[in-house]
Amino acid sequence: MTHVVASVTALCATALLAACAVNPSAGPRAQAKLEARSGSTVAGTVTLTQVANKVRIEASLTGLTPGEHGFHVHEVGDCSAADASSAKGHFNPAGKGHGHHHGPERHAGDLPNLVADAAGRATYRAEVDMLTLDKGPMGIVGRSLVVHADPDDYRSQPAGNSGKRVACGVIAGV
Repeated sequence: MTHVVASVTALCATALLAACAVNPSAGPRAQAKLEARSGSTVAGTVTLTQVANKVRIEASLTGLTPGEHGFHVHEVGDCSAADASSAKGHFNPAGKGHGHHHGPERHAGDLPNLVADAAGRATYRAEVDMLTLDKGPMGIVGRSLVVHADPDDYRSQPAGNSGKRVACGVIAGV
């Protein structure tokens, strides 16, 4: 009987370790439902996952014009204005200038552009630092995600010359 208990214990321990190895550093998750603003037809869903010290952002959108579009985390989780101006500016807790998403001198909310195909669909995946999925100083739960009409040039102040806000969604923890 002792041998059977030891075997079952070993089997359970192996199964538990295997389950943890699938994604050992995945943490909290959040979602945002993007809705059209500024007269656009843009809509989509965004899933965010904390993975170690980065946030993985995965999105699927429709209704875009073909090409690149600025994509940012904004300060306020309010998309009620017809032009999404209620979301305020880019999330920028460190008070830095707008910049490239890979650079150290940038808003925390500066994300890589998303790219729509000829049919106006975009599938997006990026991992970014300087953000967390909580309500702490770098936390973005309760803030908003905004898609812009034009590409972010990663230089122009204060928002990368990315044009009007064509979609907005509030980030909610799941």
